[in-house]
Amino acid sequence: MSQFRAKKLDIGCFLNIKTIRDHSKRKAFAQFEPERQALRYIIRNTTLPQRTRAEAQLQLTQMHCYTRPTQIRGRCLLGGKGRGILRDFKLSRYNFRMEALAGNIPGVKKASW
Repeated sequence: MSQFRAKKLDIGCFLNIKTIRDHSKRKAFAQFEPERQALRYIIRNTTLPQRTRAEAQLQLTQMHCYTRPTQIRGRCLLGGKGRGILRDFKLSRYNFRMEALAGNIPGVKKASW
């Protein structure tokens, strides 16, 4: 588990343990993604022997859970919330509204018609 924990963190940008954990998951996913892709290619290749494909499947299932893409959750950059996130801005609904009203997000203005 300690191999997936981020070695060097700028604590000023992280607010709680959930955001630190999510950061660690993202780094682990990026590090192991080529290996996961190679194993998935071997598993799906029907021209290879069944034993080789089974070994690749076993290796894939034994990889740490932090290397899976489903473990990564979109979180707000400012508050660390995990729900109600606008993907384009990586902000929660509330923080997006406050930043937009303050004029900190370029190209965004309050709608009126």
